[in-house]
Amino acid sequence: MLTTEGLMRLMTYLSPSFPVGAYTYSHGVEFAVEDGLVTSGETLRDWVEGALLFGAGHSDGMLFCRAWTLALNDDYTGLSGLNSFANALRPTAEMALECEAQGRAFLSTLLDVHPSEPLQKLADAIKKIDELTAYPVAVGALAAFEQIQCEPALVAYLHAFGANLVSAGVRLVPLGQTAGQKALMGLENAVKEAAQSAIETDFQDIGACAPVIDWTSMQHETQYTRLFRS
Repeated sequence: MLTTEGLMRLMTYLSPSFPVGAYTYSHGVEFAVEDGLVTSGETLRDWVEGALLFGAGHSDGMLFCRAWTLALNDDYTGLSGLNSFANALRPTAEMALECEAQGRAFLSTLLDVHPSEPLQKLADAIKKIDELTAYPVAVGALAAFEQIQCEPALVAYLHAFGANLVSAGVRLVPLGQTAGQKALMGLENAVKEAAQSAIETDFQDIGACAPVIDWTSMQHETQYTRLFRS
């Protein structure tokens, strides 16, 4: 069972106040609003649901689970290889930035405020291959280091991912806070389904299929007025 300490750690690590800069990324939502693809709370919910079930939510969920298993077995060579694979999966430059910048900030912050030997070994293994830290790999590994079960940790991670995109949509459309909360509440089943799918799918079958989200991310690179980094 998830312990009280484990729950508090998850709430801390995945809180909007944890300094990974998540609020600066929209994962393509900014261009989706600009292009009229996201115009309301309902369309925002549908957009984020697609990202969770068919896009980064699915592939990053599988990376998270794999990192959790490798960390539980103290396989730092496997973790560094997984980190390289996770970085290679990014379909656009801005999604790579989103993943790597948050991963780097997450790992460096924890090494400052809550250092541990396993965390330092992970950082050293990634540094050895001259790679930037992939965010889902770092969070998944940390959950194992902290003895937090994979499923609740993954649900918390995916919920934070969805909540960040809803928050971006609330600011961009713009929407009222109530509409944003309705959109977030409407994503509960998608978060649970994405977590379950990531846990049950064979890692050899990892992948994503969200071409419109990838397209909006590419278009965002040259969008004239931008508030977000992705």
